[in-house]
Amino acid sequence: MVGRATRPTALASTPGLAPQPQVQFSDDNARVSAVLPTGESLEILLYGATVISWKDKNGDEKLWLSDAAKLDGSKAVRGGIPLVFPVFGTAPDHAATAKLPQHGFARTSRWEFLGKSTSESAPGQAADLSVKLDFGLSSPSLDSETQAKWPYSFNLIYSVTLSRESLTTSLVVTNDDDKPFDCQVLLHTYLRVKLTNPSTPQKDIANVEITGLSSASYVDKVDGATTKTQSSALTITGETDRVYTPSTPPSDPVTVLEGGKTAFTVVRDNLSNVVVWNPWTDKAAGMADFAPKDGFKNMLCVEPGAVGTWQTLEPGDAFEGAQTIGIGY
Repeated sequence: MVGRATRPTALASTPGLAPQPQVQFSDDNARVSAVLPTGESLEILLYGATVISWKDKNGDEKLWLSDAAKLDGSKAVRGGIPLVFPVFGTAPDHAATAKLPQHGFARTSRWEFLGKSTSESAPGQAADLSVKLDFGLSSPSLDSETQAKWPYSFNLIYSVTLSRESLTTSLVVTNDDDKPFDCQVLLHTYLRVKLTNPSTPQKDIANVEITGLSSASYVDKVDGATTKTQSSALTITGETDRVYTPSTPPSDPVTVLEGGKTAFTVVRDNLSNVVVWNPWTDKAAGMADFAPKDGFKNMLCVEPGAVGTWQTLEPGDAFEGAQTIGIGY
């Protein structure tokens, strides 16, 4: 299991091969990190299998992590990429998940590291190198209280793949029970918005627009959960909490532009929704683990998921969803 004393402190490349990705564990086995030979890096907590850092070759951080985020396993991490399963938000009218905490239990459970795999590259050709880290969570590993609240037998495999210009996260949900269950899945990604104008930092988020959602219907949770249609590029000018159902295929990217230049592209695989969230002033002020309080100026959540309806899995069935986040230079 995850905490076994014999776990190696590092998984190194084989001597004689071209430079390979390096994977290491923290001394307390609480987190896993990976670094490509070209400098890109990744860090993941086993608590929640939460990606807490993703840096490009220049060492620039691509994810926003609250300065007050709890990284000790005491509560869900504010920032990075928390995993939402088996319920998005709360669902008091859905009997099977009514007793679960907000966003379910995947982000607050201890996951098992299952191993790494790397792409092969010819000597001197590191451009196509990547590393994939796999994590697992299943019903027997949940505490008794959580099992009582959601008494289904399941298996989750979460894979995080770091390449030179992208990060891919995918989740496979398998129903190991003898009865069907409903679930929702979301990749709650906090993207970091750059300080494009340090002299007027209050305008940073105003330099951002999101394209790829035009003509999409969305539920505006800030405006009484009314259903609306996006008519043009989206800009953030206040508290934003929207669940989009894009009219375009998942392979068509949602693009985050900073000052008119591409900062991120988000491509979905089998995930029909995109949540866009920014807490703005008042909500950020009310969250104890959100810091600095003006950090909403430097973050934007673009969250692929399957949350518009319930995914019903029959015994033995599986659901898989993924996102690939590309970065612009």
